[in-house]
Amino acid sequence: MNDPNWLDKLLTDLRLQLGSAPGADALHARLKALLQARLARLDLVTREEFDAQLAVLQRTRAKLDALEKELEALRQTTTGE
Repeated sequence: MNDPNWLDKLLTDLRLQLGSAPGADALHARLKALLQARLARLDLVTREEFDAQLAVLQRTRAKLDALEKELEALRQTTTGE
């Protein structure tokens, strides 16, 4: 789902499958509205937001690792090991 237009493509494919069947346009409009409403309820983030948070997490993890190493070195210094 990396394609932001996947919903439009899905609905276009559906429209092509239905062709000129009676009620095809109404069904298309109703399905689009239904899918958009359901997707709007989901707690989703954009790829950009996800990547930004991942970068923050990676930097935080690197800082935590460095602090743990520094703490261990201080412990060894104070205990004389």
